[in-house]
Amino acid sequence: MITHACAAAALSYGLRVASYASSWVEVPLLEGTPEPLPFLSIVVPARDEERSIERCVRSLLAQQDLDCEVIVVDDRSSDATPAILERLAGEFPRLRVVRGEPLPEGWVGKPWALHQGAAAARGSWLLFTDADSAHAPRGAASALWFARWIGADALSVATYQELESFWERALLPSILGMVFFACGSLGQINDPADPKHALANGQYLLVSRAALEGLGGHAALKGEIAEDVAFARRIKADGRFRFVLAGGEELARVRMYRSGGEIWRGFTKNVFVGAKGDLVSLFGGAFYMLTISAFPPMLAIRALVRRRYLEAAEAAACSLATVAAASWAIGRTRLSRNLGLYQPIGTAFLAAVTLNSTYRVLSGRGVEWRGRRYSGKSAPESGVRRS
Repeated sequence: MITHACAAAALSYGLRVASYASSWVEVPLLEGTPEPLPFLSIVVPARDEERSIERCVRSLLAQQDLDCEVIVVDDRSSDATPAILERLAGEFPRLRVVRGEPLPEGWVGKPWALHQGAAAARGSWLLFTDADSAHAPRGAASALWFARWIGADALSVATYQELESFWERALLPSILGMVFFACGSLGQINDPADPKHALANGQYLLVSRAALEGLGGHAALKGEIAEDVAFARRIKADGRFRFVLAGGEELARVRMYRSGGEIWRGFTKNVFVGAKGDLVSLFGGAFYMLTISAFPPMLAIRALVRRRYLEAAEAAACSLATVAAASWAIGRTRLSRNLGLYQPIGTAFLAAVTLNSTYRVLSGRGVEWRGRRYSGKSAPESGVRRS
């Protein structure tokens, strides 16, 4: 019976992958914009980002084909981030560094940093992007032109993922694919009449000032750990502004995590709140992920031992089908299709992360990130470090 369940799960997985292919939208990287663009403020929240902040800032200061300002909010970093920013500010007068204020009660760190950056911004459009990103010289202009061309008030893009370590290659493609899987098809996400399906990528979120302020700014997201998803849900539920999620691998590249431990902690932080704390979705999702990852090879081995060859073939076919679907989808993001071979590992890892995130939140242990502890639900608890 469980083997048949795995077969049904593999079929549904393949169908969802196919639905993304039919509705995928790509932001083109332009050689030049056909019309003048409005002034853009680029806001980067940075907390202990000494590994990547210089690359990010230099790529943003090299933007072409538009007038823009670059604002980095140093969220009270304890590493070399402030010194790096001070040196860059001396080299580039266009760079504005905002020294972050202490985290107020009820705020999560990233929304607070974004709030401070938006308050300092002068542009009629704002691009919020992470400190571990690097941007193509015409990336911001291309995104801004595209958003205005399609009549969007907010645009978020899926960036190119830099995968250097074994754990990045083995885990991240499948994990990110399952995040998309859980949020609905791209057609549903981009359908303004469907507020139930919403997803944004906080690594790259472009929004008009009118839409941001109309939605209450980041103050309306102050207790949100996954502030990007919360923003997407809020703008779609509001109904006044159009939101679009698209592919943007040519616009920017990101190295979000560098080890298995970072991946474990990063997604543990987000999974429970991403599922809105719905235990049926969390436990059901974990079981589903196991049916397309760990269960099929285990069932195939058990069936071979018992000489149930048809059952073994069915279980093996489940694994082959999900790996093939994952490989094809990964290739669409400009990564090597060979990374799909890790699909069982990455998906089973995310199932474990889902259970761990649920346990930590429900047990009251909460989740930790960047030296701060949060309940894992909405508002932050007392921090490991709140200065």
